Amino acid sequence: MKSIPKLIRRFLAILLLSIILLFFLNIIILITLSLQQTPGASAWTTAMETGAALQKQDTGDGYILAEEVALELEREHVWGILIDNRTHKVSWHTEHLPEDIPLEYSLSDIASLTRGYLMDYPTFPGESADGLVVLGYPKDRYWKHMYPNWDYDFIANLPKYMLNVLIVNGGLIFLIYFIANMKLLRSVKPIAEGIQKLPTKEPVCVKEKGLLSELAANINQTSEILEFQNYQLKKKETARANWIAGVSHDIRTPLSMVMGYAGQLENSSRLTADERQKVSVILQQSERMRNLINDLNLASKLEYDMQPIHCTQENAVAIARQVVVDFINIDVDGRYPIEWVTEPQVTVCPVNVDKELLKRAVSNLIQNCINHNEDGCTVYVSVHKDCAGQNLPQSSGFVKSEDSGLQDYYVLRVEDDGRGMSADELKRLNDTPHYMMCDSEISKQRHGLGLLIVRKIAQSHGGSIVMSQSVYGGLCVEIRLPAYYLE
Repeated sequence: MKSIPKLIRRFLAILLLSIILLFFLNIIILITLSLQQTPGASAWTTAMETGAALQKQDTGDGYILAEEVALELEREHVWGILIDNRTHKVSWHTEHLPEDIPLEYSLSDIASLTRGYLMDYPTFPGESADGLVVLGYPKDRYWKHMYPNWDYDFIANLPKYMLNVLIVNGGLIFLIYFIANMKLLRSVKPIAEGIQKLPTKEPVCVKEKGLLSELAANINQTSEILEFQNYQLKKKETARANWIAGVSHDIRTPLSMVMGYAGQLENSSRLTADERQKVSVILQQSERMRNLINDLNLASKLEYDMQPIHCTQENAVAIARQVVVDFINIDVDGRYPIEWVTEPQVTVCPVNVDKELLKRAVSNLIQNCINHNEDGCTVYVSVHKDCAGQNLPQSSGFVKSEDSGLQDYYVLRVEDDGRGMSADELKRLNDTPHYMMCDSEISKQRHGLGLLIVRKIAQSHGGSIVMSQSVYGGLCVEIRLPAYYLE
């Protein structure tokens, strides 16, 4: 289950990214709020500026505050006093001084207002030439820490403490997140396993409990539907194969009688030459019908894996040569000469095949050349070795039925110098399904069983067929079979 660890890593990455973004977002919000709370200079800075801006008049009987600073204090609703160094009395104050503010202070009073408040007003002292300037802000403007002292070691180690706190908090958040999602992850795993099993046609049964119980129920229902459909499909395929086998068997008996009586009539001296010619046509067409029935039955068995295949180690060269000899012996009029063009040094090509099926495939290819060249043609048969698929033909119209993989193959090639096919015809031959392979309308489908049987025989042995234009001008068909090596 590669998807579950990937899902966990994705969750953790999202969690880590969320923590980092949240941390920086909090810092930005804190800075923004701080700037909004203190748009101008700090109260301590204002107190020092006020002390510097407060000057004694030339006449010596009062003080005057710079107009700019006075306007700033008035705008902020701040009052101010000057406590004389010698008398500890207020020697100057701003207008609108609250009535409850004392005009004389002891040293303890000065220490208290310097550290915190005066009559609940947050106060901030500033140095002046003749005394101490004290500014008082509205009661709801500032909160002051009365005892701002910290242990030096604590301040020195504060970065380390903050890092430890962040690590502990991050670990705690991760632990909470992981525990909270473990139940979900445990529910996801059987769901994912069930989905992965669906394409394999294996029965799927996911426990319908947990957070994803509804999804598990849907997967189980889907598995049941697929299983039922597979059963119906196999039942349909078996019925089709049995029907074809039954029809083939039922036709053979009357067909044998027709051929038997026609054979007797053909040799009868009572018939005229014209009548014997007609009887000969009946025999030929009956023979063709019998071959078609046999082809149909074999194609059906190969399609539905009902044909027993008995593989043994055979020599592909010997099998092909035997088929060639059989055809040469029956070609009485010499209209279809067959040439054996295998290289002389190629004598043994071991393959693991059913000998009779392979002979049938080669025979079908030679017969296909004969059937499609009524005016006669020369058939060329050869066997050669193809190392790791390196010798695939590159001629125009090349079509490969399936990927043969990277391994050694023995190739049985049958080609002719007949009328052949164009590239478009080759493509149409491969793209148009056979009527046995398709459930749609069959008006434009090809009906020849010869190449279909060859393809099925090759596929049943782990091979394939390749169709291309022959160098001799006709059609070239190759049967590619995996090389068989004894270990």
